Amino acid sequence: MSGAPVIVAVDGPSASGKSTISRMVAQRLGCNYVDSGAMYRAVTWKALEEKLDAGNAEQIVAMLRRIKIDFEIVTGAAQMRINGVFPGDAIRAPQVAEKVSLVAAIPEVRHVLVEQQRSLIRFGGLVMEGRDIGSVVFPETPHKFYIDANASERAKRRQQDFAAMKIETNTAGVAQALAQRDKLDSSRAVAPLQVAPGATVVDNSTNTPEQTVQIILDTIAQQQRHPRRGAQFIA
Repeated sequence: MSGAPVIVAVDGPSASGKSTISRMVAQRLGCNYVDSGAMYRAVTWKALEEKLDAGNAEQIVAMLRRIKIDFEIVTGAAQMRINGVFPGDAIRAPQVAEKVSLVAAIPEVRHVLVEQQRSLIRFGGLVMEGRDIGSVVFPETPHKFYIDANASERAKRRQQDFAAMKIETNTAGVAQALAQRDKLDSSRAVAPLQVAPGATVVDNSTNTPEQTVQIILDTIAQQQRHPRRGAQFIA
């Protein structure tokens, strides 16, 4: 792809399938994949490692000011390191998932990480997933998507993720945690989870990853040929 780097914003709730979809779209477009949620999880992980109160904004902001954040691109994906350490799957642990919405709601944390996210354009084209990419981080990109799925399918997917990491969970607990996360993310005062203006909404409940990827690629191609007017909903 020529010209200015392509930026594709993919938003949506937890376990909607946006990570898998975003990775695949990035590969198909030759862009770098960025999981913005992993950045908030990494900060949360570091706070828990230091035994801080995730709900105490003063403690979290003080920690954020003393740590060093940097990035590298590894096999087409941006990895965030804190003080030279890449936490890996530790950021997916249930205790991190339970607290990340508290950390992500702190305005100073969002300000710092949004600036970090925007800076990644230095590496080239981006497919970035999160909850405020189309609304806050890159509101000017024409390529904005909101990936959703029904609650039962999302709970099933999240439980499969935990099983793959050999973390014991139960369906009811996972569903409850997702519902709580949705409530916190959608109701926070700063950059709440929402459908960005002009975003294409894709219901990913029954699609295969390949089907949703193709919808996104076709939409991007159409947007590049003909600037889009208004949002779309694609089931």
